[in-house]
Amino acid sequence: MKLLVISDTHGSVDKAVDIYDEGDYDAIIHLGDMASDAERIRIMTGARVIGVNGNTDGDFSEKNYKILNTAFGRILLVHGHRERVKSGLTALIYRADELGCDAVFFGHTHQPVYLEEDGLVVLNPGSLTYPYGFSSPSYGVVEITEEGELSGGIVYLQQ
Repeated sequence: MKLLVISDTHGSVDKAVDIYDEGDYDAIIHLGDMASDAERIRIMTGARVIGVNGNTDGDFSEKNYKILNTAFGRILLVHGHRERVKSGLTALIYRADELGCDAVFFGHTHQPVYLEEDGLVVLNPGSLTYPYGFSSPSYGVVEITEEGELSGGIVYLQQ
């Protein structure tokens, strides 16, 4: 399974559609801001799109996450505002552990991250639209084999 992981498109989906069209992806993960973008991408590409709401979607409920069950294990999909990811990853990692997840994909900071923390894969694809800091527009690519191996990383676009 090959996943295109994006976040924080904030109304601008053209780059995401182009990336999907140029790749061979089984699904798109949209990690919020804005939920309507996930639906627009689904309509424009016909792809399977799995999305969660972000803070600009007005969703501050406890259930603003999804869990994706894969051959690798459980992947927590969350925007990250409720886990206060702009202040660090501790609450996010605790949340993933609490839900029995093997990986967590999040957005909100507009800054790409790909790391393994105590056996947990942590991915933030950054933002294709509004990257913060010194980063270029970015997205994530994750591949999960039938044997349960996960590999992935961040792809940076030229500005």
